[in-house]
Amino acid sequence: MTDFNSQKLTRNAILLVLVASLGYFVDIYDLLIFLIVRKQSLLDIGVKPTDVLAKGVNIVNWQMIGMLLGGILWGVMGDKLGRIKVLFGSITLYSLANFANGFVHDVEVYAIIRFIAGVGLAGELGAGITLVSETLSKEKRGYGTMIVAAVGLFGAAAADIVAKYGWRDAYFVGGALGVFLLLLRIGTFESGMFKNIENIAVAKGNFLMLFNNWARFKKYLYCILIGAPLWYVVGVLISLQPEFGAALHATGKLNAGDGILYAYIAIAFGGIAAGFLSQIAKSRKLAMYVFLSLSAVSVVIYLNADGITSQQYLWLSALMGFFVGYWATFITIAAEQFGTNIRSTVATTVPNFVRGSLVPINLVFLALKGHYGMINSAYIMMAILTILALFSVSRLKETFGKDLDYLE
Repeated sequence: MTDFNSQKLTRNAILLVLVASLGYFVDIYDLLIFLIVRKQSLLDIGVKPTDVLAKGVNIVNWQMIGMLLGGILWGVMGDKLGRIKVLFGSITLYSLANFANGFVHDVEVYAIIRFIAGVGLAGELGAGITLVSETLSKEKRGYGTMIVAAVGLFGAAAADIVAKYGWRDAYFVGGALGVFLLLLRIGTFESGMFKNIENIAVAKGNFLMLFNNWARFKKYLYCILIGAPLWYVVGVLISLQPEFGAALHATGKLNAGDGILYAYIAIAFGGIAAGFLSQIAKSRKLAMYVFLSLSAVSVVIYLNADGITSQQYLWLSALMGFFVGYWATFITIAAEQFGTNIRSTVATTVPNFVRGSLVPINLVFLALKGHYGMINSAYIMMAILTILALFSVSRLKETFGKDLDYLE
């Protein structure tokens, strides 16, 4: 009987990792699909070519606002109502938004639906990482979260491929994938750690707990700062290809969409490498030190690529992407830093606040650019973010093998 129960638990854990992985796959697909189909979709619904950039940026901003608000909403709900309910709720919301996006004919409606999609997208990864971390053994959970991120990030490649068949169909496919996931999730089970506190009179999902205690707030801030270099690399160094192409005297046209695709595929492989390193070395912090340092080195190589070709741009995007592939490792660190009654809130809000950090990063970068130029400002910004991230890692406790069954 003991062996039977053990085998059943193993099968359930495998199913849980699979479903969380596929959920993040659809999450990334939907997160990037608008960026890929932005120009064609806006032109098709009647936006003037001269207005495509401004309208597109506005829609992206609304999606980002939705993710920031959704991060808090789903995180709190995950701690109050359970991790499984958040997984069901978030996938349902952004799947419906995907279907709706396939029918839009008005730019204002487009923005509203992307805001709703952003709210839904915010809950997927944090709830999945929390559930996997609380279900797998403390020695093996790093492998589980590594698989979730690695499989999930291939959603970027899927989005790029599917989008070539038409932007409306790309949204419909995203919605269909969500429905498939809902069917898969029928067989998943709730975290045992959450069940243990479900009926206990203790504060659950209290977002203010992260700010009313100095020690907790510092931990929370450090977790956010660890991830900031990643979004700087993708959101600035790779995405601003016309400006960096000119500054680096590019010999051909650089394609930001292809650069992002290469970077995300490399991030998936980097996630596997970072996860393995943390497991083999039995240290999350060591993995972060290594990847943050090598990420800075890869950026130096990129910023020194004077006369860069389009092919070099793609490979350097992949190189930088690989070394910021610590996404799952850093979210796992965040989840492992806090008690069960607030873990989902942290694991869900941290990645969304990191995504939102791109806004102040852009503002600081543009301010620096006015004084020091494109390349020097890129060096300065990367140095600042890397130093802050390395310092943050040094201030956090090692969490590999930590028992997570405790309360704040």
